[in-house]
Amino acid sequence: MNRIEKLFNELKKNEKKALIAFITGGDPDIETTEKLIYAMEEAGVDIIEIGIPFSDPVAEGPVIEKADGRALANGCTTDKLFDMINKVRTKTNMPLLFMTYINPVFTYGKEKFMAKCRETGIDGIIVPDLPFEEKDELENERKQHGVCLISMIAPTSGKRTEKIAREAEGFLYCVSSLGVTGARSDINTDIAELIRNVKKVSAVPCAVGFGISTPEQARVMAEISDGVIVGSAIVRIIAEFGKDSIEPIKRFVRELKNNI
Repeated sequence: MNRIEKLFNELKKNEKKALIAFITGGDPDIETTEKLIYAMEEAGVDIIEIGIPFSDPVAEGPVIEKADGRALANGCTTDKLFDMINKVRTKTNMPLLFMTYINPVFTYGKEKFMAKCRETGIDGIIVPDLPFEEKDELENERKQHGVCLISMIAPTSGKRTEKIAREAEGFLYCVSSLGVTGARSDINTDIAELIRNVKKVSAVPCAVGFGISTPEQARVMAEISDGVIVGSAIVRIIAEFGKDSIEPIKRFVRELKNNI
């Protein structure tokens, strides 16, 4: 049983929901990314997704796209992130994920990438531009090294939802809003119906992301799911405060956690 499964089992036993936070690795710099990981864990985050900065992040809205640009301009690389994760793993055992795209994985080398994930303690990866039907592209390598491939479903997944749910591991990333990432004032899709359909065929935990930006939205989504994912709202604070974002992020995360 990996860290992700252990976490959700523990949360379920205690009737609690997961708070999953996203940050862009290397924004504003690697050192601040490391500090933010410790700060968010202290403030109550259960899982952290670290985005590997990429020049063409097709699933991201302008907030995270700009963060990718800042991180790349500051010299962030996949190897530097792996080195940072190595240091982080001496201080925390919380589940850590990479959110990336298929091109950086192929460029790095599938076998080498998954081996480094295992070596450094990355528990899973999210690859938004890898369709479920093409997940075999990474299946052998990621299974060999015990890395979860977190699947995504959306209100438009339709008949594919059941198959994706049956084969999912770790947790299902349930996309609450159509389009790219980014804070939204309202979430109008019937995400509850999507989660009910998943639960009919699988016990895999469901975490809702894309558009959650306020404690109130987090509370509403947590009531119908096993966890909430907050990204752009966090990245926006980092963009505003840069290296001084540690305390503002801690305050925001605590407020989120207190509402779910």
